Formats: sequence, C-alpha cells, structure tokens
Amino acid sequence: MDVPYDLNSYVRVLKLASTPSWNEFSQVSKIAGAGILLVGLLGFIIFAIMSFIPGGV
Repeated sequence: MDVPYDLNSYVRVLKLASTPSWNEFSQVSKIAGAGILLVGLLGFIIFAIMSFIPGGV
C-alpha cells in the first residue's frame, strides 16, 4: 500500500467533484424518497397479506 499515491488519487477525485445544483439535489431527493416509500408500501402489503393467511404472523 503506497500511502502518498493513495492520497494523491483521493485529492484528484475531490478536485473533480462539484457541489450539485439545487435542481439536481431536489431531483435526487425526490427519487430517493419515492424509492423509500415504494419499499415501505411493498413491505406493508406483504405484511397485510401474511396477516390474513391462516398460520401467518
């Protein structure tokens, strides 16, 4: 493991990185929020189906 080489590559990546604009940030936030809601809804639907099946949860 060559520490100076690793640090140089990390610094190079940080120099290329940029702060997202407000539009990019809000779009990513909406997509992530929709994904979280979709997974939660799917889990709730599975739980509701399993609670109606005899011998379920």
